[in-house]
Amino acid sequence: MRRWASETFFASLAYVIASFLTFEVLMPLQNVFFPEYPSKASLLFLPHGVRVLSAWLLGWRAIFALLPGVFLVFAFLGGSDVFLPNRLAAIAIAVTTVPAVFYLCKWVGFDLFPHPDRKPCWSCVMGVGIVTSVLVSVLTNLAFGSGGLEYIAFLIGDISGLFFLMLGLYFTLRAIDRRA
Repeated sequence: MRRWASETFFASLAYVIASFLTFEVLMPLQNVFFPEYPSKASLLFLPHGVRVLSAWLLGWRAIFALLPGVFLVFAFLGGSDVFLPNRLAAIAIAVTTVPAVFYLCKWVGFDLFPHPDRKPCWSCVMGVGIVTSVLVSVLTNLAFGSGGLEYIAFLIGDISGLFFLMLGLYFTLRAIDRRA
């Protein structure tokens, strides 16, 4: 129970922090540099990276670990509209798609989950992130009834967010290793 609580706290906290950085720091910068950009989607969506890395590390437990954070972010952005059917569908899509793809890969013979006896396949994790970005983009935009431009914006934001989050973690962990 304690492990589950700490997984939930840290995964949801990471999701909320990534969302805060995206919506309160990166989006205003995006609006300064691309004022005519018609989409409300972020071109650097860090929370997708949190979803992918959480699912990779936690497997199916990522669904429950991310759910409070995803719900809080949706509630912050949409207020009481968070309880609308399309918002609840988007929340379900956000927390289930990535773990489902990791387990689908495992089922077909590509176990990408971390194991102590082998090195992680970072390009594989990135590949799952790209595939899930396509799935999440299509499913979420269908739930919201969004236009075609939103699909492209979601894809760009998810993929760039995952890439830069992984890059940032790589350099952070490398710096920690050097100091140790």
